[in-house]
Amino acid sequence: MPNRLTNLIAAGLLIFVFLITVFSMKDDSLTMDELAHLPAGYSYLTQKDMRLNPEHPPLIKDLAAIPLLFIPNINFPSDIKAWKTDINGQWDFGNAFLFHSDNPAEKMIFWGRIPMILILILLGFYVFKAAKEFFGNKAGLLALFLFSFSPTFLAHGRLVTTDVGAAAGALIATYYFIKALGSAGASTELSRMSSPQAKKSIIKAGVVFGLAELAKFSLILLIPLFFLLALVWWLTKSGKLFSTFKILILVFTIGFLTLWPVYQYHTWNYPGQRQAQDTKLLLSSFGSRPLADSVAWMADKPILRPYAQYFLGLSMVLQRAVGGNTTYFMGEVSASGWKTYFPIVYFIKETLAFHILTIIAILYAIWLRKKPSFVVIALLSFIAIYWFFSLKSNLNIGVRHLLPTFPFAIILVSAMIVKLLKKPYLKIKYVILCGLILWQIISVISVYPSFLAYFNEAAGGPDKGHLYTVDSNMDWGQDLQRLNQWLEKNNINKIYLDYFGGSDTKYYLKEKYAQWWGDRDKKELPQGSYLAVSATFLQGGRGKPVQGFTSSSGFYNWLDDYEPVAKIGYSIFVYKIDN
Repeated sequence: MPNRLTNLIAAGLLIFVFLITVFSMKDDSLTMDELAHLPAGYSYLTQKDMRLNPEHPPLIKDLAAIPLLFIPNINFPSDIKAWKTDINGQWDFGNAFLFHSDNPAEKMIFWGRIPMILILILLGFYVFKAAKEFFGNKAGLLALFLFSFSPTFLAHGRLVTTDVGAAAGALIATYYFIKALGSAGASTELSRMSSPQAKKSIIKAGVVFGLAELAKFSLILLIPLFFLLALVWWLTKSGKLFSTFKILILVFTIGFLTLWPVYQYHTWNYPGQRQAQDTKLLLSSFGSRPLADSVAWMADKPILRPYAQYFLGLSMVLQRAVGGNTTYFMGEVSASGWKTYFPIVYFIKETLAFHILTIIAILYAIWLRKKPSFVVIALLSFIAIYWFFSLKSNLNIGVRHLLPTFPFAIILVSAMIVKLLKKPYLKIKYVILCGLILWQIISVISVYPSFLAYFNEAAGGPDKGHLYTVDSNMDWGQDLQRLNQWLEKNNINKIYLDYFGGSDTKYYLKEKYAQWWGDRDKKELPQGSYLAVSATFLQGGRGKPVQGFTSSSGFYNWLDDYEPVAKIGYSIFVYKIDN
């Protein structure tokens, strides 16, 4: 396939991704994590103070907040408790900033999401670029198609969260590290890293590695990946241990030097005494006291403060991964997670067409029995490392946490499928591939605009998804505006609501809103009243507690006697209560 045609088709797919994400988010309310991320990003840019949301690096939040700088007369509530005295008062501050400071919340949310869509487009470009460069034009186009019709990318690429940014950081950093190894090992001269091309490749790889670490803390896993790739490169390609590992050390050094000026800006007006105090409290229950105490000691040292803030966030993520998060999964409720969570959620949240292509690709690779190339080893290694640590984690709140592995899997599957497209039975192979492509398109587009609630046909589709899992897999608070539209359409003037999400219920529903919570006595509901419950709370109040879970449970079992009169975007269940 000619390069010009290949590039034109790729451009068309990227334009499609941009348009479908922009239009599908039109009625989406603020989701849970956006309530913390977007206000935090604005506070970083305008206050140079990172007291909010330190458990995520600043880069993605900064990018989301840039458009807000061009919205006039935004009020920053610097006099409220959540900013002045609370330790990481991100949720209260976010609510006050967006919904209770006379700010144009909907405009801020919309424009804050646009940079996230641009990051999604950038990721799509590199999926295409890497697949095309390493495996050819057809592989590049197939990979970009699978990316463009990935329900998880379409769902999360529109939101002010760090998951798609992490996927972009992982792929782009790995791509440039491979390029650095290749350019610096192409000849005797380059292996000594003396040429401008080799130096440029190493610097670029280092800076991109640093940017990846500024996107999400889980990308600390690029460190063992790069160590492994350097080892494999030395053993199979260069044969020169010192030169290979010199490249590795330079990339790491440049990357971590990149962190300092960014975090320096974000701690510029963060008082050192306050930073140290916050750090001690946030790490008070951290398992490794020497590490926690070291980070706290660094927090008020002028030169070390930027790195103290970085290591604070990294420590908080490690702490949360061990501690877990209360969630519902397949009829149970747990705070410590399930080992089967990610494999099952990955299976039901991704398209069956892609799973079939994956199985075909694996079987064909086994049948070929050929030694994998260095690029294939690199892509497979990241998937294996990331999945290994994900399975060990107790934090089971969404397939989005696996997103960094998606581009790698898409490229590998595309490369192997294209390799299979040769005689014999070439026409039959193309017919099967076209059928799977059409199935993927129909399956994903049919759930528009509710991509967050996508479940494949094996799970019963989005209508049955809540039976398996909730939270960011299907219910993150995105449908509050749609609930309000339903109330207006049906002339309902009051509704009791138990809402899970980032939006302010009174901001949207106003006088129609009546507060409800799970363990409240159902007898308090007036005859004929309407009750709306977010799927996350509904299933959390129905699930069977696993051993060791001592919090309240079963408080929504009484709703089993009722059929919902409406499902708002698959995530909010509305009941009419007749006692």
